[in-house]
Amino acid sequence: MKSPSAITISILLTMSAMAAAQGTNFCQITAQDALTSCRKKAESSFWNVQGTCANLTDPNARQGCLDLGNSNYQSNLLSCQSQLESRQLVCARIGGGAYNPQINPADFTTNIDNPYSPFKPGTIWLYAGPTSDGYQQNTTEVTFNTKVIDGVTCVEVHDRVYINEALAEDTLDWYAQDKQGNVWYFGEDSEELDNGRVTTLGGSWMAGMNGAKPGIIMLAQPVVGQYYRQEFQLNTAEDVAGIIRLNQTVIVPAGTFGDLVETEEITGLEPGALEHKYYAKGVGNVLTIDEVTGDFFPLVLVTAN
Repeated sequence: MKSPSAITISILLTMSAMAAAQGTNFCQITAQDALTSCRKKAESSFWNVQGTCANLTDPNARQGCLDLGNSNYQSNLLSCQSQLESRQLVCARIGGGAYNPQINPADFTTNIDNPYSPFKPGTIWLYAGPTSDGYQQNTTEVTFNTKVIDGVTCVEVHDRVYINEALAEDTLDWYAQDKQGNVWYFGEDSEELDNGRVTTLGGSWMAGMNGAKPGIIMLAQPVVGQYYRQEFQLNTAEDVAGIIRLNQTVIVPAGTFGDLVETEEITGLEPGALEHKYYAKGVGNVLTIDEVTGDFFPLVLVTAN
């Protein structure tokens, strides 16, 4: 079994050890503060509804409005509590250290050749399969474009999701690799669409802006039991991944792949969400399984220009 790289140890372990020594769990503090924020938002929405209902002159309509507002308020409070539990699970995985990776642009390159997550410009991956929402196709293309984020020059990856042949998500992601070979995720510009119209940009974030911080998308030397933040902006980007198995084998339309790294991904934003992903050397992600819905997204084809 290989040891973690020096930068990974520094980021993932040192701050947690310092926090433990100080008796401070910064991760739990963040989770509690997020709970307070969520409850305040729910309360604000509740009082806004109360004021709206007060202007209904029909007593029955007014009471119905108030009852619905109260029901929604209680539901929102339950959602806040569920998010707290999700964040507490994240804290249990990554430890209590404050998350504040120190980024030195000189430590990064756009030559992303990590064996399990290579991003060579011109490469296109196609994933497809039936899902609970319809037949889904996902194309991931490494472009020749770059973008400077938080001082780091990043490779731009264009990701598009089609459901029943209609474009549902259109995203630009930005990655860079450090000197040790860890692949970092520096942000995304994400659009969700319905009937050709953008419905939300809610998942968008960029390292260095509004408290957002980059995370690791793939370790240079994956070790079972390691968990790490893939991204961080409170209430926007809170994905966490962990290495759970090595030397796995899967069969997908693109072929049979062995010696795989299997990860699990959770998030503080979606209670109960859980995905397993499989990564092959020299290829990258070959299969994603949503353990909640049962949906799976196998690699169908990979091409390189």
